[in-house]
Amino acid sequence: MQPEFRARVSMKNPVHFLALGFGSGLVPVMPGTFGSLAALPLLLASAYVSTLSFIALTLIFSVVGIYLCGKTADDMQVHDHGSIVWDEIAGMFVTFLFVPISASSLFIGLVLFRLFDILKPWPIGIIDKRLHGGTGIMLDDLLAGAMACGCLHVIALLWPSALSFI
Repeated sequence: MQPEFRARVSMKNPVHFLALGFGSGLVPVMPGTFGSLAALPLLLASAYVSTLSFIALTLIFSVVGIYLCGKTADDMQVHDHGSIVWDEIAGMFVTFLFVPISASSLFIGLVLFRLFDILKPWPIGIIDKRLHGGTGIMLDDLLAGAMACGCLHVIALLWPSALSFI
């Protein structure tokens, strides 16, 4: 992160700490990927909760993320700075809605989510360009997560054993 932005955020500020993915967004290369990786321990812990609880967590992460990302972007005075990665964490939760958590599903889901997040196919790219603030920061990643989730469900239907490895 450039020094001028670093001076505007503090890891002691809980909003910044969360928006920067517990610090994972500060990695100088591929912060979005590291933010997505930061979601993995949370997803593993969430594998033991009920489906309803997982849905609730996903909704909470998504709604709270609008504030976290918007506030941190305002504090940094930059829209959607690469170090803001809470949107990746929430997007990863969307990716795994109604998907059993296993090593293979986590790997495939991570790859699919990152592909959709990086390539930004329609309508993700339009939303990324046109919506601003916390909603804009969050929505493109939530859509990338929904597309990755859809792909995981198709894989589960066509090749169920691909997602069931430990």
